[in-house]
Formats: sequence, structure tokens, C-alpha cells
Amino acid sequence: MSTKKNNFEEQLNSLEKIVTNLENGNVPLEDALKEFQEGVKISRELDKKLTSAEETVAKLIDSDGTEYKLDPNNAAAPED
Repeated sequence: MSTKKNNFEEQLNSLEKIVTNLENGNVPLEDALKEFQEGVKISRELDKKLTSAEETVAKLIDSDGTEYKLDPNNAAAPED
């Protein structure tokens, strides 16, 4: 299963299927280990994508093009 070409939603669906299969417990041990490893890989890729998206959203751009990062504790006030 190649996850690099998949978009976020496809990767999330793949991860959900893996979790469901593992929770059901009807997967042979070797297959379960492979699925678990694939799930960890997908989870890390999704985490990177979410972190990148959060960083993009957390920027405030002035009318002159100056970017400011938002203070995560106060979304109304940019960091100095």
C-alpha cells in the first residue's frame, strides 16, 4: 500500500480500516504486525500534514504582506 500518492482523506480512511481490522482481532499475528506498522507510518504522515496545515492557518497576513504568527493561547493577538 503506497501512502505517498494518497491525499489526506484517503490516508485517514486507510488508517481507519487498519484500526478496525486490528480491533476486530480476526487478523493473523503476522498480518496484524504488518498492518500495525503501516498504520504507524500513515499516522506519522498525517501528523506531519496536520502540523503543516496548522502552521499555515496560524499565520496572519497584513494588507502590506507582512506575516505574523498567531499566539496559540490568544487567537486574537499576533505574537510579537
